[in-house]
Amino acid sequence: MHARLLGAPSRASACTSSSSFPSAGRHPCRASWKPRPPSRSSASPPPLSLLRAGASMEPASTEGQSDPTVHGVADRVVGVLGGGQLGKMLCQAASQMGIKVAILDPLKDCPANSVCHEHVVGSFNDGDAVREFAKRCDVLTVEIEHVDAVALEKLEKQGVVCEPKASTIAIIQDKYRQKGHFSKFGIPIADFVEVDTLSSIENAGEMFGYPLMVKSKRLAYDGRGNAVAHNKEELSSVVSSLGGFEHGLYVERWTPFAKELSVIVARSRDGCTVCYPVVETIHKDNICHVVEAPAQIPEKMKKLATSVAEKAIKSLEGAGVFAVELFLTNDNQALLNEVAPRPHNSGHHTIEACYTSQYEQHLRAILGLPLGDPAMKAPAAIMYNILGEDEGDSGFVLAHQLIKRALNIPGASVHWYAKPEIRKQRKMGHITIVGPSMFDVKAHLDRLLQRDTDGPKKVRPRAAVIMGSDSDLPIMKDAAAILEKFNIPFELTIVSAHRTPERMYAYALSAKERGLEVIIAGAGGAAHLPGMVASLTTLPVIGVPIWTKSLQGTDSLLSIVQMPKGIPVATVAIGNAENAGLLAVRMLASRDTELSDRLVVDADSRNG
Repeated sequence: MHARLLGAPSRASACTSSSSFPSAGRHPCRASWKPRPPSRSSASPPPLSLLRAGASMEPASTEGQSDPTVHGVADRVVGVLGGGQLGKMLCQAASQMGIKVAILDPLKDCPANSVCHEHVVGSFNDGDAVREFAKRCDVLTVEIEHVDAVALEKLEKQGVVCEPKASTIAIIQDKYRQKGHFSKFGIPIADFVEVDTLSSIENAGEMFGYPLMVKSKRLAYDGRGNAVAHNKEELSSVVSSLGGFEHGLYVERWTPFAKELSVIVARSRDGCTVCYPVVETIHKDNICHVVEAPAQIPEKMKKLATSVAEKAIKSLEGAGVFAVELFLTNDNQALLNEVAPRPHNSGHHTIEACYTSQYEQHLRAILGLPLGDPAMKAPAAIMYNILGEDEGDSGFVLAHQLIKRALNIPGASVHWYAKPEIRKQRKMGHITIVGPSMFDVKAHLDRLLQRDTDGPKKVRPRAAVIMGSDSDLPIMKDAAAILEKFNIPFELTIVSAHRTPERMYAYALSAKERGLEVIIAGAGGAAHLPGMVASLTTLPVIGVPIWTKSLQGTDSLLSIVQMPKGIPVATVAIGNAENAGLLAVRMLASRDTELSDRLVVDADSRNG
């Protein structure tokens, strides 16, 4: 149980009202439905009209009466269509908030069964089952979008609160319709076209070129329902592998991308939105394998991805958490891939890494409660999906060997979904690792996966000492000596803002990703190095003015202290690299208890 209850309201919210769109869908085949007797009571559920009256977010008139007692954050029963791992984690967050969650799922031993308030055994694709289930709940939501959207639309007309709205579920269910919807709102997506004959798909191949991405309109997820045709000759076999044209197909222009990104967007019932930090998703066999938070991309690209994601969600109806998957192209465009109208695999890390988990946030949003702070409370996090490596018992053995290793890793949290059967590539759980930097969490992931365990141990540098030329070394070596004294791993290198600007640019941009925590930069004749580096990284930079024959270092000192607002650079006296080293040590000691103790001992010895 990791979700945080008291996430503060977001510092930056955008409030808008959504437009209205018609819903669409077909009646699916019915499945059998048999409710499990409620564990809390054997009494029949109250009439729909009474429940609807209790579902209003507006307080009832209490003139002459005392305020009704609420036995948790909210007394409304949340009904969730689907009881998989997302439903389970939603129930866990609800439990911390004192919110009752009922689930509708056909499997008696589904993951959410053990933690929900009530499990009704029935199909979320069966309109009758959904309608009966709704009588037990005050608000309906989904943990899987493949539900009966037509039934939800009818329930909405009867006054049932559904979040997100049935119209949104209907749009998302059909990926071709989804593409058309976002295209209408000017959201950047890859070119696409519907295909229903061999000649039409051949024409698409001529229009878009190869490779060509062929997709099913419905029921496509985790790599299923997608196939790639590398040439015209493969089209027929690809269509057959997806069930034929009668299954409903469309094609997309192939998108060469640098990274796959995801943004979790939450919207409240009054239209306010908050966005979680952009993450990078790394896929294996078209299944999400690893999520890195935050994404290691330039700030400009983060803002672009967030803007596209927020615009996409504002075009849909309803409250809740939405996941927006995007491609970051090689020419720095952010193209929307698809949207999920629910908590998502790319947001699992928020349980440990953010002030408000995506699951708590979803509950807040659909119940009309204030949205929580989506910011990360840990500097870096990695989520690793535990996928089935084998069938049956051997698969469970392999998975639990991985879990056992995770329990020995600092900052690691294990989430096991308790699915009764294991299959290859099936999501069985996940492991989240949080730490002070992406370098640290990646190193822990390598240890978890037993990568390079027999190789030499690499020591990660925490600090850097850089200078424009080796003529600055006689002064800058004093900073290095201080770092050595306190056993702080560091790197010392030449990085010139004038002779090697490309190297300086790349060095500064990658510094944080490589695990550096502070940079000490010598400022020679032109004195641009500290300021230029500080403008390219969010790491603290300490400038050391170097004495020169021309102006005795005053030009360097003045250059550092006159940096423009928004680009802070610390400085020390001319030539005093020792103090720069001590200042760096103190910065690192602010979150390192052992180093802080060593500083106290050193200070005592100096004063003694």
